[in-house]
Amino acid sequence: MVANIRTRLLGQDVSFPVEESRLAYWLVVMRLIVGWWFLHAGLDKFLAWPFDASWFVGGAAAQTTLGPILVLFSEGILLSFTNVMVPVGQVLIGLGLIVGAFTRLAAFFGAFLMVFFYFVNGETGGWSHGVITGDLLGLLIFAMIATLGAGRVLGLDAYLARTDFVKEHPRLRHFIG
Repeated sequence: MVANIRTRLLGQDVSFPVEESRLAYWLVVMRLIVGWWFLHAGLDKFLAWPFDASWFVGGAAAQTTLGPILVLFSEGILLSFTNVMVPVGQVLIGLGLIVGAFTRLAAFFGAFLMVFFYFVNGETGGWSHGVITGDLLGLLIFAMIATLGAGRVLGLDAYLARTDFVKEHPRLRHFIG
């Protein structure tokens, strides 16, 4: 089925066809690729355990815009928390995207991490060739996945959305997609 999208862009009427099946397949492909990217990153950290984020939160980030926030996590209990939560978070984000469960929540936290990576990596030399980096593109892909409800296409979110529990608690629909 082809849907005709009609909208206004920069004061002009715009209309273009979108074949829904192609968009659906594209969402699944993007969800699987980004899910594998984060699952792999998290598993790599577990395989090289112990993971130590102090070089990032206390070292690389110290002189950046986000430095005052990230330096708080550079020692003590907050560093220990970060050392565990970064790999756990990456694995959970990856698994959530791969199986399409709580996709919007996973994409939100993926985008949250990408904001930190973008600014810290960018301000420490990553922007030497411009501000469009892989971290920014990852952030945009997470936004696309969350916005377009990618988990409802060949994912568990389609099943979760039909459950009585979600129907009785409509706010949960914000986490699935």
